[in-house]
Order: sequence, then structure tokens, then C-alpha cells
Amino acid sequence: MVERWRPETHTFHLPIGECTITLEDVYYILGLNVSGLPVSGSNFVQVKQICQDYLGVIPPDGATKGNSIKLKWLKDTFDDVGENASELEKQASCRAYILRMIGGLLMPDKSNNRVHLKYLSLLGDLNKVSQYSWGSAVLATLYRELCLATKPGVISMGGCPLLLQNWAWYRLSCVAPESPKPWIFPLAQ
Repeated sequence: MVERWRPETHTFHLPIGECTITLEDVYYILGLNVSGLPVSGSNFVQVKQICQDYLGVIPPDGATKGNSIKLKWLKDTFDDVGENASELEKQASCRAYILRMIGGLLMPDKSNNRVHLKYLSLLGDLNKVSQYSWGSAVLATLYRELCLATKPGVISMGGCPLLLQNWAWYRLSCVAPESPKPWIFPLAQ
């Protein structure tokens, strides 16, 4: 699909014409909110401070790189929340899990092993997380990564592969595997 992507129009140029992934596709495929508060944040964060504030722990030096944190460290540190965990520990574990979803599935970078900590501040109030337009951010990230992947010499890309693959299967029947079941939306049920 990357070789068919045109950065100047954000569309795939195919023999049958032009097409692109839309917010409607994001909603139907991933079930993510495509309206609401914007997903934004500073690219420059105080790593130790934001981790202490929202995760309750300062990561070791090897767990961070710039303003990003390793997904493996998040998993190793927060996956095993015991029965006797405090409410703050449960919330920190929930934030770590959502960060792992963002960095590992929804908006991974090319490394696919780190997530930017700018998203952590959006997870401060867990009751407000669903009010953000995560679908818009996922689509914008995929567009950016597709544009970067079209440059000469690039051999890998970030972005949401689940969205790209399912969109191609659903919209381009010539690449879709045969499925005896009808499509049920959102696909991510």
C-alpha cells in the first residue's frame, strides 16, 4: 500500500482511482472516538516529573530515551497489580496499560518499543480519557507515517497497522481474505 500512497494528496492512487482512509473508517474499524477533545501535548516533557505524577514511580535511566518510555518497562512494572493494590496503584497500572496500547498498537513509532510521554498527561483523569478524539490522532499518525515511508531508503514505518490492513481488506475486496462471516461494526469488538 505504501508504494501507492501520495503524500501531496494523502490518498492511495490505484488503477481504479484514488481512495483514502477516513475518520469514518477509523470509527467503524477501531471503534475509537473521532470527535471530542484534541489529542495534543508538548513534545518536551519532564520525564521524571510526569512519571512520578501519573505513574507514581520514576523509571530507571535505561527505561527512557528522550521523551519516550519503553513499552517493556511499562509491562514489567505495572502488569502485575495485586489484589491489595491501592486505588492510586490501580490507576497507575491503568494509565500504563493505555500507554502501551497507544505506543504498541494505535500510534506506534518505527521502533515499536517506546511511547512518547506526551500522552501520559492526557491520562491524568481516567474519567476524561474517552472524551478525547483518539481516532483523529490515530489517523493523523498513520498519514504522517505513510508520508515518511514514501521517502527513498525508508524500510519500515510506524502508524496503526491494524487500521491500514483492515481498511484495505474492507475497502479493497481484491486484497481481502475470504470470510464466511458478514462484517460487524465496529470491527474491534
